[in-house]
Amino acid sequence: MIEQKSSNAYVKDLLLNNSVVILFVVLCVGSFFVSGTTLNYLLPELFIRISRNTFMVLSLLIPVVAGLGLNFGIVVGAVAAQIAVFWVVYWGFSGFTGILLCILICTPLAVLFGYGVGALFNRMKGSEMIGGLVMGYFFDGLYQLLFLYIIGGIIPVSNPTMIIAGGIGVKNTIDLMGNLKYSLDNVPMIAILDVVFWIVIILTSIQLIYRLIKKQELRLKKALLVLSLAVIIYALSYVPALSSFLSTDRLLLLNAIELGVLATCIYNIFRIIRRRKEYETTGLPKKELLYIAVALAAYAITYIPVFESAFVAVRLPVLTYICIGGLCVFMSWFLNTRLGQNMSTVGQSRTVATSSGINVDRTRIIAMIMSTVLASYGQLISLQNIGTFSTYGAHTQVGQFAIAALLVGGASVHRATTKQAVLGVILFHTLFILSPLAGKALFGNAQIGEYFRVFVAYGVIAMALALHAWRSKK
Repeated sequence: MIEQKSSNAYVKDLLLNNSVVILFVVLCVGSFFVSGTTLNYLLPELFIRISRNTFMVLSLLIPVVAGLGLNFGIVVGAVAAQIAVFWVVYWGFSGFTGILLCILICTPLAVLFGYGVGALFNRMKGSEMIGGLVMGYFFDGLYQLLFLYIIGGIIPVSNPTMIIAGGIGVKNTIDLMGNLKYSLDNVPMIAILDVVFWIVIILTSIQLIYRLIKKQELRLKKALLVLSLAVIIYALSYVPALSSFLSTDRLLLLNAIELGVLATCIYNIFRIIRRRKEYETTGLPKKELLYIAVALAAYAITYIPVFESAFVAVRLPVLTYICIGGLCVFMSWFLNTRLGQNMSTVGQSRTVATSSGINVDRTRIIAMIMSTVLASYGQLISLQNIGTFSTYGAHTQVGQFAIAALLVGGASVHRATTKQAVLGVILFHTLFILSPLAGKALFGNAQIGEYFRVFVAYGVIAMALALHAWRSKK
């Protein structure tokens, strides 16, 4: 009887804690069938949005961990990116060089803005989310002053394609075609492989030199193994078939699944071989075998015609997804570092953190700086993918939509993970794609679906804040 009660309580807590995720899964599935659309339409649209917005959503994780709540202040990061984009386009830079220059300009701006926001939040502990929302409007006012009057009015600027006819103020829309559009998305895989190869060579050489200077063990065997693998992979890129494949800048989702399945199987087989003596006493390697089985099941799905045609229709911008994956790996690594653990401690209890010798204010400022810088990079990724720059509107709802996507994935005001961020982006944008189609099918008016998805964005935020208040009171 006791076991039955405990299992019922577990199920109840599971449903309550994941109520938002379950609701959105139901809405997405229902909208898909009501709209009458196909996977061939949904998946390409969805993966474009995933590449465009995931980096921005991931920038919210660090403030949540550090106890700053949902960072409505990421608007300042978006503003830093947009200032950089304007000047880079005005100076005539384009392509990957242009995006690197944008990074060089927006990074110090984002650090400065993030420091200011962090210092402000330290003076209003407990009200960071409200402060971030109001501060976003304040920064928007300063931004509009810069772009409507200072540029052209005080700073002499002459470019008829970007400046209003009177010579003062920037036009409402800046076209990024021919300069920054797809500057990340269009980087070919062969160029990425070349850069990674030389990075591996340089880092391995630096490590060996450092160990030699410090008179430490060189670990030549491990270094030679890494260098050999890098050289072999680099040499394979000269094989005509592989060279032709790597010369493209997009990767079919079907090929990505195949490569993922192959990598998963090889990695887990290697783990089984490496730990075979341990498994002689513990039994079968259940975890590794489960991963292999899931990977093979995913590969089997690609042979189902309806999925195969949809997977072939999706073309992934490789470098953009590498950036997203790299940020996910960085987050996992960073939260296990000393600074990351300090942020977690501050987020759980500022009193305990202070008694442990952690500088709470400094830690919170660092968290805000990191979030603002990452948000500026996320806005760069978004703008180069969209291809047009809405001068006065591109940043206005960045915070609300990113926060809504994070909450949809099951995150809360005090807890968020990379898995929740990615899941939230998928569910949130799936509903964003399908709701106008479902509205048209149900009511004969696609605009109803447009209103619904905006309502959902703000409704999810309101519900999350209400639940947070209720749980805190309880």
